[in-house]
Amino acid sequence: MSTFIQQLPALLGVVIGALGSYLVVMRGEQLRFRQERATRWEERRLAVYADWARALKQSVTLTYRVASHLGNDPHPHPLSPEEAAPLMAEATVARDPSGEALLLLGSPEVVDKARAWVVTVMAMEEFLRAGSRDPQAWQALLERQRAGRDAYYVAVREDLALPPGHSARWQLQAPSPPRAHGGRPDPGDGGQR
Repeated sequence: MSTFIQQLPALLGVVIGALGSYLVVMRGEQLRFRQERATRWEERRLAVYADWARALKQSVTLTYRVASHLGNDPHPHPLSPEEAAPLMAEATVARDPSGEALLLLGSPEVVDKARAWVVTVMAMEEFLRAGSRDPQAWQALLERQRAGRDAYYVAVREDLALPPGHSARWQLQAPSPPRAHGGRPDPGDGGQR
């Protein structure tokens, strides 16, 4: 019995060490599982957010083209309302599944910004269905749509902890004509006025 008592502290040390090792390994596995699960859901949310934006952008592009036909927009590929009607209906139907996935997986802030963006796009569609020919009113709708899109992307980036992105407001400028001093642009202005 005295040998057992002498070895009892060592035996208890082995048991406590094994138990401690088990707890540390289990805790590590739980953390790894949670991180992997969070990463999977984050990837799914990113896909849902991108799908929604892509689906809504199809509708936006069609409105630009119809607005061009009506003289409200300078889009280079005008499309008559009659030709656009089935395409717009198809784009609207295509964005419904994306919207449902957004409602299911999106954060409340992203869903609110998506709603604001789509409401503006619907106003653009209504403007065109009415056959309106008012470039200034159209320009105001475009600005609202762009602001809605920007707010949506900002909310998505915040939700996914992404770095700030591009505003997507590209300035397209035609090349400058040659200058009087030797036909070359001034190197200080980058060829732009």
